Amino acid sequence: MPFTPYHFGPSGFIALALRRWIDVPVFVLANVVVDIEVLVVGFLHLGYPIHRYCHTLAGGVAVGAIWGAAAYFILWRPLQHLMTLLRIRYKPGLVKMIVSGSLGAAFHVLIDSLYHSDVRAFWPSKTSLRRLTCYIKQESIETICLYFLLAVAVLYVHAVISYRKNARIESTKKANSLPGAQK
Repeated sequence: MPFTPYHFGPSGFIALALRRWIDVPVFVLANVVVDIEVLVVGFLHLGYPIHRYCHTLAGGVAVGAIWGAAAYFILWRPLQHLMTLLRIRYKPGLVKMIVSGSLGAAFHVLIDSLYHSDVRAFWPSKTSLRRLTCYIKQESIETICLYFLLAVAVLYVHAVISYRKNARIESTKKANSLPGAQK
């Protein structure tokens, strides 16, 4: 995509829809981690192509796995705090975070491969998905990503309602289990 935020629609949708099995912040932030490569290539003026090793499925999955492990060992508490602030139930785990990072990065690579002709998702093959799907306008891909962002808003509202409902149930259970509580 021209800018990483376009990825947040589709990745946020998948992460929220499958939040029981996918670590939401790790999956979504894998999109940022993969695009660090583009920033480095641009900043160091390394020329074309700007999408290189991390924008292959093999490289993206490896970077995503490293990101997931790093998030578990270094960032799980801040991520847990963030998810509490966002009112989304969150249960981090090492395997879940590594798999989520890998899947999030692979998803990023696939979306970029539909948009950018220099992305070689299936490296060492030189085949570009963009060249195979050139009949899909880049503006259409951007629009689809923006529509997914609207769908994320709907899923987020549902997640918050579920969070509040579960919090009320747990609060009621706690109150009923206290000594002297009426039964």
